[in-house]
Amino acid sequence: MEIKLRLEEEKDYRQVEEVTREAFWNVYAPGSDDHLLVHKLRDKPQFIKALDYVATHDDKIVGHIIYVEGEIIANNGKEHKIAAFGPVSVLPEYQHKGVGSKLITHTAKLAKEMGYPAILIYGEPEYYKRFGFKLSKEYKITNQDKKYPAAMQVWELYPNALKGIEGIYDEGGIYEIDPLELQEFESGFPVKEKKHTKTQERFMELISKFI
Repeated sequence: MEIKLRLEEEKDYRQVEEVTREAFWNVYAPGSDDHLLVHKLRDKPQFIKALDYVATHDDKIVGHIIYVEGEIIANNGKEHKIAAFGPVSVLPEYQHKGVGSKLITHTAKLAKEMGYPAILIYGEPEYYKRFGFKLSKEYKITNQDKKYPAAMQVWELYPNALKGIEGIYDEGGIYEIDPLELQEFESGFPVKEKKHTKTQERFMELISKFI
């Protein structure tokens, strides 16, 4: 199966949001808000257009990755720019075929070339460690509450990229979703059944666990 990568274009926006919705429906919560998140992140000043990629198969969009720029505010007060991705979306029928891995490895290489020292994400540690991600606690980088969430991980893009940089990761609240805005946005998509799943239990465990 040939998968091609290219930058997302404006004409792709609706299709990408549909792919994202399908990829995350009932995964982290009944329904999904990730498609609205992608829709909103494109308009944020932190959005990194040069790392906004889609994966295609026979000219059909089957995956997508979106990046924003974040900051580590070091203990000495200095600010260090880093990249952060998510959501990474792959249509269910194309999952477990290397599409997500291809999007991540390609854009991580570009992020390094752009001068970003590291990538920080929230995700499943067992999945992301294959790329080089480690728990943020290993780098003494906390969230804004000065805690170490189990899902918070960091990937140094070159050796010792974060040496001597310890502090707080500030995402600036750009991932917050208004339930009423979601309800209105969701009304423009076909109705899908919302239900509880095992993956939601794992997600709740990760976001509520601190190490």
